[in-house]
Amino acid sequence: MSQIVDAKGLACPQPVIMAKKALSDITEGVITVIVDSEASRENVRRFSESQGCTVTVTEKDGDFHLEIAKGYTCTVPGQAEIPTHPTGKKRVMFIQSETIGPDEGLGKQLMKAFLENMVELEDHELPERMIFVNRGVFITCLWDQTIEKLGQLEKRDVGIFSCGACLDYFKIADKLKIGKVGNAFDTVQTLIQYDNVITLG
Repeated sequence: MSQIVDAKGLACPQPVIMAKKALSDITEGVITVIVDSEASRENVRRFSESQGCTVTVTEKDGDFHLEIAKGYTCTVPGQAEIPTHPTGKKRVMFIQSETIGPDEGLGKQLMKAFLENMVELEDHELPERMIFVNRGVFITCLWDQTIEKLGQLEKRDVGIFSCGACLDYFKIADKLKIGKVGNAFDTVQTLIQYDNVITLG
């Protein structure tokens, strides 16, 4: 019987931290993490797969049960291999506001122009990830024209993440239109691992 990790009702990134601890305690085996939100489900799944584990998700009575297998050589058919450490591109963009500079009107114009013109860059010039935090999450929820451009970047393998706690704080989680919901644990790991962090806002 697998170890049960009950992470229901816990805010980001606690479910990920609990899953990480449970996985670190075993060399080979299966743990089951139970969460009650889609954001936590995706965060735990993404973290577990990044560690080379296979994950099976089932929904029971409104909760999500993630069965995580560690240390086995078999893989789930069709599952993509996710590198533990970044390769190739080594830069990440950290967007922490809707604006660039102190003037709100001009700042929004600058941010819009900056992000939308990124599609003109060559693939090797693009960041591997773009992380939106604080009021930056409004961009991935409400800026339709910019979201269209971000979608083009996502198709070119740029990972787009919006802070889950920020989405909840501003009550716009249901309006997210591009990318994935991130968490503090993933963000800290990314900022430490990548050697070129570009901050906007």
